[in-house]
Amino acid sequence: MIGPSDDLASDATLLSRWRSGDERAATEIVERHAEALARFASSLGVRDEIEELVQDTFVRAFGSIEGFRGESSLRTWLFTILRRLVLDRRRARARRPVAVPVEEADAVTEFDALDGMVAGETEQRVRDAVTALTPTQREVFSLRVAEGLSYKEIAEVAGTTEGAARVHYHNAMRAVKEFLDG
Repeated sequence: MIGPSDDLASDATLLSRWRSGDERAATEIVERHAEALARFASSLGVRDEIEELVQDTFVRAFGSIEGFRGESSLRTWLFTILRRLVLDRRRARARRPVAVPVEEADAVTEFDALDGMVAGETEQRVRDAVTALTPTQREVFSLRVAEGLSYKEIAEVAGTTEGAARVHYHNAMRAVKEFLDG
């Protein structure tokens, strides 16, 4: 079984190979992390531009790879870049609002990655519970549950403290439980 330390070692090896000119290493980095980045983008409420956002994340990461000091995992660093891109795009949209008609058939649920985990009515109840969370709670919940990040890594991605990440996760879990019990 491959553990977190194996992932870190593999990422370090891939980064070293890429820095020394091995283009295949960059492809392997993308293959290894793209799906998790797409899930995270979805959990942040991104709908139509997930693939573009993931690509932009890798472009930005590879463009500034020399600045990656390895103080966090590569995946945590990529999540942080993606989160900043999402926030930048939201700020840009807020400055120039655009009215787009939305049809009911266009609606997409926020946590498509959960589809295989639960079925029918229970699935919808869990989705409703997660949707009812605050944006910060939803982000922390997704990083912890769907991506398996540590509280330290969540704090780095969310730009908060480890203690605050724990509190947000605890509050999110309590809120989901209360919603499902109610």
